[in-house]
Amino acid sequence: MYEPRTYRNFYNTERFTPFTVQFRDTDLWIGVDRQSFVPEMALFVRNETVKLRHELENYLLTDPWFGRTLEPVEPKPGAPRSAWLLADAGARSATGPMAAVAGLFAWHVGEKIRQNFSVKELVIENGGDMYLLLQNDLAVTVFAGSSPLSEKMAVVVPAGTTPCGVCTSSGTVGHSFSFGKADAVMVACRSPLMADALATALANRVKSPADVQDVLTFSEEYPEIESLVVICRDKLGIRGSFAVKFVQAAAKTKSSEEDD
Repeated sequence: MYEPRTYRNFYNTERFTPFTVQFRDTDLWIGVDRQSFVPEMALFVRNETVKLRHELENYLLTDPWFGRTLEPVEPKPGAPRSAWLLADAGARSATGPMAAVAGLFAWHVGEKIRQNFSVKELVIENGGDMYLLLQNDLAVTVFAGSSPLSEKMAVVVPAGTTPCGVCTSSGTVGHSFSFGKADAVMVACRSPLMADALATALANRVKSPADVQDVLTFSEEYPEIESLVVICRDKLGIRGSFAVKFVQAAAKTKSSEEDD
């Protein structure tokens, strides 16, 4: 069932000109720096979204297990590039390939915009999973449901590390499937697909606040991780090179952005 994404009301529309694209259960928020925005982008993004959806859906008709499995699996011969990208992220994170599907759409749309339009800054948000291209640092607020730490901190994404992905998984918020009980696991990687898959994989390991430190230690096996925030109830874990700062909770909401 669709959940209204009211957190988007708090996104930075002074820095970014926003528009949204919906097709079936894909719902994208796109923010482009004001100097670069042109209205033609909206139809272009919709067309790219529809093409990618159809490509994946047609493949899943021939390989339904690929869309259901929660473990790594290799696509069938002749599978589209999108399926191989998902499978690679799944293999590297020990998850099913569809764990990276939101990251795939964010990355695909972001790269297509870069290839076809001249943009300076770009945010693609797909259900809390983001593709970022920045000229200035951006703080991304962490929403963690009913945790007392929710919306009280933000990961500062350095412009020099973009394009990159910042993705969040939760066992207590939203409709996504998780084996864990984390209120939020936010992962930043150069690849949005890996950020998405690793957020799922690490969130699966958080069963209680006592697991937070173990998950931080386990995450060291993945050099792709630029930044990691783990929240389970009142327990917070932070690892990586990105700064994390406290923010005013009343002014922020899930995966929202603010100027640093």
